[in-house]
Amino acid sequence: MKRINGKTGIGPAITLMVLAPLIAEVLSGATRFGALFVFPIEVCVWGGGALLIRYAVRKGRLGWPAMLLLALSLSIAEECLIQQTSLAPLVIRIKGVTYGRALGINYLYFLWALIYESVFVVLVPVALTELIFRRRKTELWVGRKGLILVVGLFLLGSYLAWYSWTQIARTRVFHVPLYTPPFLFVALAVILIGCLVFAAMGPFRNRLTRQPLPVSPPPAWLLGVAGGLWTILLYGVVLLAFGIAPSFPPLVAFISGCLLAGVALFLMSRWVVSADWQDKKLFSVIFGMLIGLMLTGFFDLIAAGPSPDLYFRILVVAVAVALLLRFSIRLKHRVPSLIRGPGGPG
Repeated sequence: MKRINGKTGIGPAITLMVLAPLIAEVLSGATRFGALFVFPIEVCVWGGGALLIRYAVRKGRLGWPAMLLLALSLSIAEECLIQQTSLAPLVIRIKGVTYGRALGINYLYFLWALIYESVFVVLVPVALTELIFRRRKTELWVGRKGLILVVGLFLLGSYLAWYSWTQIARTRVFHVPLYTPPFLFVALAVILIGCLVFAAMGPFRNRLTRQPLPVSPPPAWLLGVAGGLWTILLYGVVLLAFGIAPSFPPLVAFISGCLLAGVALFLMSRWVVSADWQDKKLFSVIFGMLIGLMLTGFFDLIAAGPSPDLYFRILVVAVAVALLLRFSIRLKHRVPSLIRGPGGPG
């Protein structure tokens, strides 16, 4: 195994591959106790995708804007090519009505997925892993053989995710007809993915490195609160997409989701280039977002009453909070380190 600076490189890579689905699927409550058998597939798709994106960003000396574009391309691949959840009629309709769907696209759900998956599959897991392995932040974490292995796992996981959801879960679990996306939608998705990858890694990628005007970030505790509230509001977007309030105007919901993403992008892009932005403040944002994420996963479980899923969730949340608090204590004793966000210069 290749050694870098006297250390094996597999630890951070495995951590990121596990953290990506653990955060996005398990901590959120999307993958419950009875569905843990799909976690290895999620490790291959989400974990492999996150690791490949980080590798590309570090290899090309790119910044967090490029990471965001690549994260969006991964989300589009998931939503339009792999599981096709933004194209096929939604299997979850809380009030039994179709909401936020037009021209064959679940446009409100698609907006939520682009935001959620980019943030909680890529940006947050990468940032947290780099905080954990701060001294190895600039390393690639995988060599050539490891890269080939991850690509293979990603492709295998993508196929298994496609087959298990589109061919089995939709028909046998949710009892809805098979769905085949129109060729035009598939072609447009591939083109859009290509455009995002080109923008992130092509000859004009240097334009993404232009830094906006720095803005001094708020105190760490306020950043944590803001991160938690932002995550809960984002959860409200997907609840609307599932039709929890059919009378609420879909266009207003869509605009609200865009504003939610836009405000976060505007503020974070200016905070991370500030001289006051350090590890402690980044972790405060992550901590607040994860607390908000874990809270949202309790809503429907509590309403359904005691169950193995609820007990499993309580255990997972308790362990996660304990580990986060322990890491926050370790972070306080570190020498302060200026950072520039996920994928940015260390």
